[in-house]
Amino acid sequence: MKQANSKRDQDHFRGCLLGGALGDALGYAVEFMRLEDIKQRYGPPGINLLPEPTLISDDTQMTMFTAEGLLRANLRYNERGICHSPSVVHEAYLRWLHTQGEVNEAFAHVFDRKSDDGWLIKLDKLHHRRAPGLTCLSALLSPRFGTMAEPLNNSKGCGGVMRVAPVGLVADDPFQLGCEIAALTHGHPTGYLPAGVLAAIISEIISGAELEPAIEKALQQLRTYEGHQATLKCVELALDLNADVASCYAHEKNIRRIGEGWVAEEALAIALYSALIAEGDFLEGICVAVNHDGDSDSTGAITGNILGAYLGASALPAKWIEKLELNREITELADDLLQGYSEDAGWQEKYPGW
Repeated sequence: MKQANSKRDQDHFRGCLLGGALGDALGYAVEFMRLEDIKQRYGPPGINLLPEPTLISDDTQMTMFTAEGLLRANLRYNERGICHSPSVVHEAYLRWLHTQGEVNEAFAHVFDRKSDDGWLIKLDKLHHRRAPGLTCLSALLSPRFGTMAEPLNNSKGCGGVMRVAPVGLVADDPFQLGCEIAALTHGHPTGYLPAGVLAAIISEIISGAELEPAIEKALQQLRTYEGHQATLKCVELALDLNADVASCYAHEKNIRRIGEGWVAEEALAIALYSALIAEGDFLEGICVAVNHDGDSDSTGAITGNILGAYLGASALPAKWIEKLELNREITELADDLLQGYSEDAGWQEKYPGW
């Protein structure tokens, strides 16, 4: 039964994915730029208008394949009664890898038989390299996938956390599954635990929680995991900076203290700082999130996921959504995540669970 304050509806599911894509697109335009260069190009406020064309990066591409993997896993579970969701999401990421012009020969037999199906891999606009993370590429070319117990590497990069928002919309245990899906490619606890935190926060928001209680509940879970200290310290710094009235408008200085967002705990912390400081203003939040020296598309995407889930798509700028690359397909994925499963033959062709 839907709870009284629940946001488990079309507006907020769409908001989560579209908001993340908008933050990603805004940040992608200035990724790899220093703040002084951003200001020189866009003026003292920094970038605050969508570029033309409005392109998504690898962050949103992989988020879309996360959603596809979760939907295919759910179909498999409903049809067969058993499913290991991270394995199915890994195969979704192998399809994303194909769109980047790469094939994992160790899984070639799987790809030949199974992966050239569904609908995402057939979207021409996804077959573009948008600065994909080297850790994601190398991990997905490995002969096995990583787990929390048997990691592939020691990476703390943000490539795990930036793609897991759909987990928070649908998973029964979003923290654990968020970690497991990030650990497919990022093996250090600080590489996968922030993904668990993000998924848990979004799940709490969708269940009706306000931002701060949602964050605190996710941190309670974080504290129970081994190796949580670095992630907790970084997030708590962001929360302290947000609570300090004397400095709460010194965004550039505060984000510099948190970091540049290239590693997962910093990307998450910058996003949480930006989402909280915005006080429900979506554009304010993503603009704070992307105007800094670091990984602007990832911090923008995560902030957009959080604020979009909280506010709903109806609160996002409609003209921005119209300009956004693949906006219809992202919207369709959000609607499908809300539906979850169908016995209709068309659904099974779209999300085959083999």
